[in-house]
Amino acid sequence: MEKTLLVIAGPTAVGKTACGVEVGRHFGSEVISADSRQIYRECSIGTAVPTSEELSAVPHHFIQCVSLGEPYNASIFEEAVLQKLKILFSKHSLVLMVGGSGLYIDAVCRGIDELPSADQVLRKQLHQRFRNEGLGPLTEELKRLDPRSYERIDLKNHMRVLKALEVSIQTGSPYSSFLSATAKPRPFSILEVALDMERDQLYRRINHRVDRMMEAGLLDEVESLSSFRYENAMKTVGYRELFRYLDGEVGLDEAVDLIKRNTRKFARKQITWFRKGERYHWITSEHAANVISWAEERLREEGSG
Repeated sequence: MEKTLLVIAGPTAVGKTACGVEVGRHFGSEVISADSRQIYRECSIGTAVPTSEELSAVPHHFIQCVSLGEPYNASIFEEAVLQKLKILFSKHSLVLMVGGSGLYIDAVCRGIDELPSADQVLRKQLHQRFRNEGLGPLTEELKRLDPRSYERIDLKNHMRVLKALEVSIQTGSPYSSFLSATAKPRPFSILEVALDMERDQLYRRINHRVDRMMEAGLLDEVESLSSFRYENAMKTVGYRELFRYLDGEVGLDEAVDLIKRNTRKFARKQITWFRKGERYHWITSEHAANVISWAEERLREEGSG
């Protein structure tokens, strides 16, 4: 029987985890988490890891399995997931991949050229330059070293700029030269669904979730991770704003408002990512049954084809 990877993607707070659990239970399958932050074992509240009930309802993989101090990227994720899928497909004809990290999902579904291991010294130097000089001089340096990346990436997103600059300086080759436009063949078929939600409703869910995170002890979690604060993972929304509060730069209420605002902004970027290329079939997030019926119909079509 042909093997199928069913991807359930979408913006933060749209309900991907709950949908994945319901769909996974229906198919009697397992879930690969495609979340570049839930993978870290020291983080739980700020990354909204699945609850113990959700984890027990359907087996999940790549949840809290890497330390913040360990190097990790989409290339490593791609290799690890492909190895895990060999095992899972020996038991299941369909496996789910659920998450909102578009680059990680694309790495598994289409492949990504292997990037060099991070130079931690260079990374810290670039982040220090960003804090001291601002983003302008760094984008100008990127324009000189890698004009293609300069034209293609969001130059207001300092993490994207720093990553492209880091690889370009470290290797002596443009960061863009590592990004292949040709999809790698996979020994399984791929179905891609993205969960949709009316924008105002999504924003309300985001605001409510941030409030719940604070009530659950997000500030204490951030304080406990102060030794990791300069790791790339700690640039995540929810952590960076509370580090600013702990540094005395903003008040707590302002920090929480910034988390909500920046999470809404992040959700908009995720939506833009998943809409490009028109690969995803968009389904209203509150109806996992629609995901199930659509997937079953596609599976029947493939079986009859």
